[in-house]
Amino acid sequence: MKSTRPRYSIVAPIYNEEGNIELLYQRIHKVMESTGESWELIMVNDGSRDRSPELIDALADRDPHVKTIHFARNFGHQTAVTAGIDHASGEAVILIDADLQDPPELILEMIERWKAGYQVVYAIRSERKGESWFKLMTAKLFYRVIYRITDVDIPVDTGDFRLMDERVVAILRQMREHNRFIRGMTSWIGFKQTGVYYVRDVRHSGETKYPLRKMIRFALDAITSFSYFPLQIMVYVAAVLGVLALLAIPVVALLRLAFGTEFFGGQATTIILLLLMSSFQLFFLFILGQYVARIYDETRDRPLYVIAHRRGLSDAPPALSRTNLPQSSDLSPAPESTPVERQTP
Repeated sequence: MKSTRPRYSIVAPIYNEEGNIELLYQRIHKVMESTGESWELIMVNDGSRDRSPELIDALADRDPHVKTIHFARNFGHQTAVTAGIDHASGEAVILIDADLQDPPELILEMIERWKAGYQVVYAIRSERKGESWFKLMTAKLFYRVIYRITDVDIPVDTGDFRLMDERVVAILRQMREHNRFIRGMTSWIGFKQTGVYYVRDVRHSGETKYPLRKMIRFALDAITSFSYFPLQIMVYVAAVLGVLALLAIPVVALLRLAFGTEFFGGQATTIILLLLMSSFQLFFLFILGQYVARIYDETRDRPLYVIAHRRGLSDAPPALSRTNLPQSSDLSPAPESTPVERQTP
């Protein structure tokens, strides 16, 4: 049987993007048709509340290149990307957001690098248009902190906009942790990687899906997934406080001898020290709790996402290498299409 497998799979997570979907499709269609090779566009509806589900299904009805996945509820951006990766059948998988801040035209340069022998081609933001000074400052700080404290070489100023070879995708499918940081996971996998620079444009339509609250949570996921530094820093803080306590004993004794017992009279000093120590303890309990919570997420072994229905895709995503791992919960009826054949990397 001749394989109907596409050369490229483009994965686009969708969450309340009704103002961007048509233009995103048009630009991707133009770019991919210019390659002269086969391709598919997998749009993952992450529980959108606007007209996004109807729009992407309409695209799937009029263009067989477009495939859709609809979650039963909102599971988050990184999980939506994961679902697209699970269902992608291309020799190369390209991740792109739907807000058009990442230009689809850059895909052509990514493909050139992939054909030159690179297994991962990530996009580096040389400039970010239309973003506040606070967003620029916190983003710059985040990427540099991650780069410093993790054991994995995660490139700075990069997002999820990237191309991945099928060998990378096969390993990524085995990594089923619930608190996901895709750009860090692809860096951890290794292989030959390179970057291409681009100017990130302003959002075409709609609002950002990463307000401050989600940015903080995303940063915690990134740090706790790839670094033990927050746990290790407890030792250094404890050592500093211990040394200060030891030094304070003779200092207090000398001051009392010199100025009398009234020098440290009252309870103010004791209260301040207790509050200071309590704040340190609570902070590090919070850090420890973040790691424990993530362990709890993994031990529950719940599926990463629940699919309400799909369109244009085979009955099940490509088999994971580790068959004992859950793939997803799927509420969709069995489609009439036959499963897509897979080629061994």
